[in-house]
Amino acid sequence: MSRFLGEIRQLGYVVPDIEAAMDHWSRVMGVGPFFYNPRVPIEGYHYGGEPFEVENSVALANSGFIQVELIQTRNDAPSMYRDFMRAGNMGLQHVAYWTEDFDTDLARMLELGFKVQMEGQVGANGRFAYFDREAHPGTVIELSEVKGPKGRMFEMIRQASIDWDGRDPVRPFPSLTETTP
Repeated sequence: MSRFLGEIRQLGYVVPDIEAAMDHWSRVMGVGPFFYNPRVPIEGYHYGGEPFEVENSVALANSGFIQVELIQTRNDAPSMYRDFMRAGNMGLQHVAYWTEDFDTDLARMLELGFKVQMEGQVGANGRFAYFDREAHPGTVIELSEVKGPKGRMFEMIRQASIDWDGRDPVRPFPSLTETTP
């Protein structure tokens, strides 16, 4: 896929206990700090083309260039995360490619025969699409728009990981409404 969308930028792990997962990743793996949002504000969420209200907790941290995303579902709304857990899986659920040209990259994936299974938006210019193909657990592809506030937040999270000394392993999620460059 890298020849279509560039480099993988995020590994998304679906976990049953996000607090325990943040502790493991920061204490045992040395990855952090994690920026935690107990309920991510997702707008325009659709699964299989139908709208739903999802409640997900998310924590983000970087290990070098790669962002680690931990996700815990908090309600029973249909999602690929819920499907993954119901299939008896836990751990790596998706890889994400980041784009500043979401419409072009989405059209490219659709032309290749991929179908959007799950989509929505987190903040301005923060659209995402998960495609329906999964060859084995952990191979779902997400296309994530990273312009505007979401892109700046992701860069702030990466910067916080540089020379992180292990203190304050869990921090509040930054605001997505900030609009200054």
